[in-house]
Amino acid sequence: MNAETDRGAAREPVIEFRNAGYRLPNGQAILRNLSLTVSRGETLALLGRSGAGKTTALKLINRMLDPSDGQVLVENKPTTGWNAIVLRRHIGYVIQDVGLFPHFTIEQNVSLVPRLERWAAERTQARVKALLDLVDLDFNQFAKRHPHELSGGQRQRVGIARALAADPPILLMDEPFGALDPLTRGDLQREFQKLQQRLGKTIVMVTHDVGESLLLASRIALLEEGKLTGVYSPPGFLAAKEPVAAAYVANFRMYEEAERANEHR
Repeated sequence: MNAETDRGAAREPVIEFRNAGYRLPNGQAILRNLSLTVSRGETLALLGRSGAGKTTALKLINRMLDPSDGQVLVENKPTTGWNAIVLRRHIGYVIQDVGLFPHFTIEQNVSLVPRLERWAAERTQARVKALLDLVDLDFNQFAKRHPHELSGGQRQRVGIARALAADPPILLMDEPFGALDPLTRGDLQREFQKLQQRLGKTIVMVTHDVGESLLLASRIALLEEGKLTGVYSPPGFLAAKEPVAAAYVANFRMYEEAERANEHR
């Protein structure tokens, strides 16, 4: 396995997989022998095709699933030792279809966790205003709207704001920009990159998009058929000689060349 790491790898570990695995009740292994550490402040991309085990690994972090084998640790404590509700409020979660409550206003969606944590009303509203500003949505214009009144890109921004509402140190993102059109996706990816530079959260992001991994991640963990095949810095991934990684890079370069050709037509 490629052991190449970025400058953040020597930082304090926040998430650790120790030979972690997950099997379905029928015994089918979805994830096997995953050993991986995520350091404080880094963005780790879990890259792989459908069925590689990426989302399963993500769900093991916030205890939506418990490992069948091995351990997953968050802040040096096994997830099975955490109260599941406390753990999930310690971790922001952004998914592809956003998952906003349709009958809630944008303000109610973003303020959900602070209200559950019994924040004072003034503190909660100030936090919502700050977060909508952070994701470039004007509070006066959007706070009282409902999700169906927003575009896909705007809803995704609200989803990010909601995940950050209680200022969690960890953020999990499952194909967060995958359902958006290419232009909106590119804009949001670049804005999120700037946001991460400002906030310094520890982020684990599931994606099948090589370009997204190269743009947003400090390290890339490549999974194939439920197994970790390598961990790379973005430059190391582009130079990788291992067959699985090299195939991803070759396909990525072909796609880039095709895109450039289309632009010149």
